[in-house]
Amino acid sequence: MAVIPSVDGARIAYDDIGAGETVVFLHAFPLNRTMWAPQTSALAAEWRCLTMDARGFGESPAQAPFTMDRYADDVVAMLDHAGIASATVVGLSMGGYVAFALWRRAPDRVRALVLADTRASADSPDTSDRRRELIALAHSDGVRAVADRQLVGLLGKTTRERRPEVEATARSIAESATVDGIVGALDALIARPDSTPTLGTITVPTLFIAGDEDVITPPKEARAMHEAVLGSRLEILARAGHLSNLEAPAAFNVVLSEFLREFTVGFRGTGLH
Repeated sequence: MAVIPSVDGARIAYDDIGAGETVVFLHAFPLNRTMWAPQTSALAAEWRCLTMDARGFGESPAQAPFTMDRYADDVVAMLDHAGIASATVVGLSMGGYVAFALWRRAPDRVRALVLADTRASADSPDTSDRRRELIALAHSDGVRAVADRQLVGLLGKTTRERRPEVEATARSIAESATVDGIVGALDALIARPDSTPTLGTITVPTLFIAGDEDVITPPKEARAMHEAVLGSRLEILARAGHLSNLEAPAAFNVVLSEFLREFTVGFRGTGLH
């Protein structure tokens, strides 16, 4: 693990494992970089995998400001520290929002995009209200109460009924967050811009992934984004909810690996990764 200072002195923790073309993984709310263990363990033999904790999650202390742009700047700081010119960026849920911000702020650092179980649109008024309720809950009852509330929607029906170990893993990760990190992220989620206009600007290879049981960002969201990004791909994973990388790791890894091999093999051996 490396811990580095970002643009405003915030300490950002990340793991850098494997060798080859670089893939950056951006986690969901309210989890941390360890949610990507099923991917990094499978891919590290062929790819250089970087997983980072957003400020306030995992081993990155909470430090304001909390915005999607600042999270994206933290990604750039990590890339600079690791000596990486550009990378494939994989973002799930909140990680997808960070990926959109990164594309707007530093498109030269993005070689390809994988956007999983996320959406381009900004929050609806109802969604913003629910996030404000979570902020109040975090202040009053703490992180565990937020995890209890979130896990209902984060996991698909099949996972909840048949794979209790996945729910236990997701709960353990979520409960390790800090109140300040949760509140800061919720504020950032509420304030994030509509990324729908961003879709038409994406010029790098792009893959959309969605779990077919995702009730937070249903597959129709992924289909709409796929239709807006010329030449993009779409994969719907069976028996997976919002945390599709944890719920259907083998299928997720197959579609991700196929995408990486097709679109990044030509960059191998060309200097900085």
